[in-house]
Amino acid sequence: MILANKVRLYPTEVQEQKLWQSVGTARFIYNRTLARQEENYKNSGKFISDNELRKEITQLKKPGQYQWLNEVSNNVAKQAVKDACNAYKRFFKGIADKPRFKSRKKSKPSFYNDNVKLKVKDNGVLIEKVGWVNIKRNAIPINYKYSNPRISFDGKYWFIAVGIEKEQPTVELTGESIGIDVGIKNLAICSNRMIFKNINKTRTVKKHEKKLRRLQRRVSRKYLKNKKEGKFTKTSNIIKLEKQIKLLHRKLANIRSNHIHQATNKIVKTKPSRVVMETLNIKGMMKNRYLAKAIAKQCLYEFKRQMQYKCEFNGIEFVEADRWYPSSKTCSECGHIKSKLSLSERTYICEECGCVIDRDYNASINLSRYELVD
Repeated sequence: MILANKVRLYPTEVQEQKLWQSVGTARFIYNRTLARQEENYKNSGKFISDNELRKEITQLKKPGQYQWLNEVSNNVAKQAVKDACNAYKRFFKGIADKPRFKSRKKSKPSFYNDNVKLKVKDNGVLIEKVGWVNIKRNAIPINYKYSNPRISFDGKYWFIAVGIEKEQPTVELTGESIGIDVGIKNLAICSNRMIFKNINKTRTVKKHEKKLRRLQRRVSRKYLKNKKEGKFTKTSNIIKLEKQIKLLHRKLANIRSNHIHQATNKIVKTKPSRVVMETLNIKGMMKNRYLAKAIAKQCLYEFKRQMQYKCEFNGIEFVEADRWYPSSKTCSECGHIKSKLSLSERTYICEECGCVIDRDYNASINLSRYELVD
């Protein structure tokens, strides 16, 4: 199984400038590809192949307006075209939403490095047209076949992520079936009585969110203060504050990501034979304007994704229950199904057998007993 290995880079000032150049090129080519596809689709209704678009980029590189493209590796532009075309293909298949143009402010700065030309030594990695960039000693294993190397910037540090083929460990499973019910009150409740709390309700996260709101208000006031003739002026103080806001967003994202990793690792370490989760309709859940923010902060899709790949790596069967399976409405004691159950009812009371049980724990027990019907 291929697992990603993400390692921090330590570039010099000159190397960092070249990294930003590659990021800008990848974004420019991606946006140009999307624009060409949209224009062509409106006129003829046909999809342009990757090869045709790559030929156009080769023509752009000739002496003229876009000669600066030659300063960056050819593979950066090639992969940006491929990424944009794949995004459109996924959209046509109904797998993903329509691809959007990448903004300089909001998009994640990243680019591709050719896996054949990627060379690794004890304390360095060779990036095309950038040179040998320092990394921590033995952070990336040597003499391996690397796949899909990507260089990215997270708002503070530069990273390289490479896929490495790893042998699946032989794990002796217990034969237990675990049901996982995810939600807003708690991140996850398992049928084996493991409970993972909502990290967004902790003092640390609340403290950072309060600081974030204060900084955002300060920036808004400064923008209004420096407004001249209907135009907003960006001062050096605003730039400093926006940098602080960016770093706070990064910190909060890291806290949430770390919590999800710890929770999923703890579940997998119990070595169950089967893990069952409900099929999550995140898009539909986000339409509830009262709960949308709380759902977004929980990162439920990321939780499911991590559970899925960790189960696969450890040889555990991962099952997604049918979307309409009534896990919350069914009594785990007698099997009676309630006709109505509102979200405000946090305790399940069975009308048939009189069973009184926590709503989420009841749902997790029912999920653990779920049988996938072909």
